[in-house]
Amino acid sequence: MDHGAQNAAQVAPMLITIGAIFIAGLLADLLGRHTPLPRVTLLLLAGVLVGPSVMDLLPPFTERWFPVLTNIALAMVGFLIGGQLTPNALRKLGRRVLVLSASKVLLASLFVGIGLLLAGAGLQAALLLAGIAPATAPAATYDVVHESGAEGEFTQTLLGLVAIDDAWGIMLFTVLFSIAQALAGDGGEAGELLGALWELTGAIALGAVLGLPMAWLTGRVREGEPTQAEALGFVMLCSGIALWLEVSYLLACVTLGAVVASRAKHHSRPFRAIEGIEWPYLILFFLLAGAALELASLQAVGLIGAVYILLRSAGLYAGAQLGGRLGGAPPRIYHWIGFAVLPQAGVALGLALVAAQSFPALESLILPTVFGSTVIFELLGPVATRFALRRAGEVPG
Repeated sequence: MDHGAQNAAQVAPMLITIGAIFIAGLLADLLGRHTPLPRVTLLLLAGVLVGPSVMDLLPPFTERWFPVLTNIALAMVGFLIGGQLTPNALRKLGRRVLVLSASKVLLASLFVGIGLLLAGAGLQAALLLAGIAPATAPAATYDVVHESGAEGEFTQTLLGLVAIDDAWGIMLFTVLFSIAQALAGDGGEAGELLGALWELTGAIALGAVLGLPMAWLTGRVREGEPTQAEALGFVMLCSGIALWLEVSYLLACVTLGAVVASRAKHHSRPFRAIEGIEWPYLILFFLLAGAALELASLQAVGLIGAVYILLRSAGLYAGAQLGGRLGGAPPRIYHWIGFAVLPQAGVALGLALVAAQSFPALESLILPTVFGSTVIFELLGPVATRFALRRAGEVPG
């Protein structure tokens, strides 16, 4: 076989795979318009179907794509969510969002921690899983909002919540992680706290530093490809530098979007540019995420996993009720926002891996619990988000 034929044999499966995934995304989009299931859930189901858990149709090289696609997709989502956090929106929703977010993060963690202790999980495992429980899935939540065309006070509050939830969650996880280490006699809690502080403040600083020149540049080039290149360039640069500095790239991109939305005279241009090209990346991301979900992990969940799933859901709902009332939110917001934030994915899995690496004796409990519950929350969570948006009366038609 000559070099050209060999190269074609290597490239052809990649192009066929990408084409098939995009067609699957088109079908998911069409089905999502005519069924109660959001296209995110349909894509995840398609991924599960073609993944190793069922038909095992995806070539091995797709496993190498997933980390890169995850970074690109979440960077875009973070930037778009940050664009919703304009000064006017924050003045209107700021206190409400902060109180709502803090309340549901704390109650979800408290419910899970106490419930797991009563279920016999042990104090260290209960602390670690309580720290993981509040994490959300901004990509899934954002796409359901975008797909449904929802607009209004409830939608703005929801996007504000998912923009800051993981920051609260990472801080809470770090505190509980340090307590678990102290109980194990491992020490190093001061270093862990400093590391978490750097991950959060470094991300905010990076987003702000890159956001200022991006805001200045926005509107100084004509619409079309230059604006698209400008938006993508800054978002990818922000994400890459954040990974290099070992800070939260999601929070950095949220900050980048917020600074551009606040400072740019014509700030809507880069957001429209990203919105025009994000869906192909999200198709690849969600379908490969579905393929990565291991259905076998559901069998290992057991009592601890069931308690985690039920009490995380109850804690988010109770926290939304309490936070909504304390923050002065209208009833239609605090009655339904708890359903809208059920999706849980990448951040939770990342925290679970950190916990498992530091506590090898608990790995067989933590990983199956979080992986198994993620399958359920990723498949059913977007359905609950769409349901909440409809009940809040912000979905057109």
